[in-house]
Amino acid sequence: MAIKKTALLLAALSLSGGYVAHAAPAKPNIVLIFIDDMGYADIGPFGNTTLRTPHLDRMAQEGRRFTSFYATSVCTMSRACMMTGCYNTRLSLPGVLTPESPIGLNPDEVIMPEVMKPHGYATACIGKWHLGDKPEFMPNRQGFDFYFGLPYSNNMVSRKPTAVRKGLPPLPLYRNETVIETEPDQSLLTKRYTEEAIQFIREHKDGPFFLYLPHSMIHEPLAASADFKGKSAEGLLGDAIEEIDWSVGQIMATLKELKLDENTLVIFTSDNGPDLHPAPPFRGLKATCFEGGLRVPCIMRWPGKIPAGTSCDQITGNIDMLPTFAKLVGQPLDPKRILDGRDVSTLLFDKNPAPVRDSYVHYSGGQSQLIAYRRGEWKLFLSSPGDSSLDTYNPYKYRPKQTDVYLKQREGAGPGLFNLATDPGETTDVAAKHPEIVKQLLEEAKQYDAEIAKNKRPCGGTPPDMKPLAKGKN
Repeated sequence: MAIKKTALLLAALSLSGGYVAHAAPAKPNIVLIFIDDMGYADIGPFGNTTLRTPHLDRMAQEGRRFTSFYATSVCTMSRACMMTGCYNTRLSLPGVLTPESPIGLNPDEVIMPEVMKPHGYATACIGKWHLGDKPEFMPNRQGFDFYFGLPYSNNMVSRKPTAVRKGLPPLPLYRNETVIETEPDQSLLTKRYTEEAIQFIREHKDGPFFLYLPHSMIHEPLAASADFKGKSAEGLLGDAIEEIDWSVGQIMATLKELKLDENTLVIFTSDNGPDLHPAPPFRGLKATCFEGGLRVPCIMRWPGKIPAGTSCDQITGNIDMLPTFAKLVGQPLDPKRILDGRDVSTLLFDKNPAPVRDSYVHYSGGQSQLIAYRRGEWKLFLSSPGDSSLDTYNPYKYRPKQTDVYLKQREGAGPGLFNLATDPGETTDVAAKHPEIVKQLLEEAKQYDAEIAKNKRPCGGTPPDMKPLAKGKN
């Protein structure tokens, strides 16, 4: 696919800190492994002591853990943030797209594979896409040379008797732009994605290549192949996680066999927090703006470049990946077009890196309302923290399962303030003790939100129940 006419761009918004120049190593291969609904404590490197994740344990021992790495509260918005370096609100995309939605990621946006392609990268997306399933929004039209996977979540199928799924088409499995199966055996998805990923690496071993591997697991309905089903200490959830770990091991072994280790950056992370199981030490689940719904495991490994066995607690997130990749491959970024992400390459390579950003904003998954704002150790909920569940915008009336923790309201009205350094579980609201901090953070959050509203860009297609957005570029 031809490179989009729009230039790549990057703007340093004052609320998130400036950019730090860094001499990047030679252009690497990049493998980005993106898990669905994996919580902070689901794997050994982030505190799980019951599941066997030896390959991820080794990846952490040979790389760097990022312990304050943020995603967003639900699926589509997280993928949009990561692919574009922009908050989904800036892109006019909702938190969750459903099958046959008339909207999707605007083809005018420049996303990760298009950052790579001017530098000779082969690009592949293998797994769950979920940025629009109309042909113009699918991966092959958005810069990927190869696509194999599902266009949306694996639970969005017609056989499920819920409002969102009733009457939908059978779940399609694509190879490039062709549906090769419907209702594929979900117990084989992780294995099939892994096989396709390894084949892509072998075919492009002379590089460079960019492999985006967004697994469908561990989104419900959970599934695992016969080699893993019934083998873990945490039921089917654990089986699926242990198979994901196996997949990581297969990728790593292939890179080592082909002598690509020292020129390949591998990143492992998740799109949001867990669905209906805890994320200790944090409060909250998927679809909330508590830390448990937003802070996700992240490991980066690049032997000889990233210091082995290290951790970084600086604030960063998947929104920073596109500008960081652009830095690594040497792609200039045009400052005339606003991005929200930051080049965080110094956080990868420096032994004791200085902060690149000191703030992060968190939007809800429905109407994309600004729910929470973090700066440094402080996190402010603009209203009751319980308001962070999915809100009312979604013309398809889709809402994920809700539990008490999703909807529990803080007693009283007004902002809630937490100190994440002393209270990472967000158990004690200290807004009344620090009114000056509440006031300052509230001003900053509203300024950021106003800037995004002023410079919002249109999604692809025409949102239902809304006036058509103006075409063109802002």
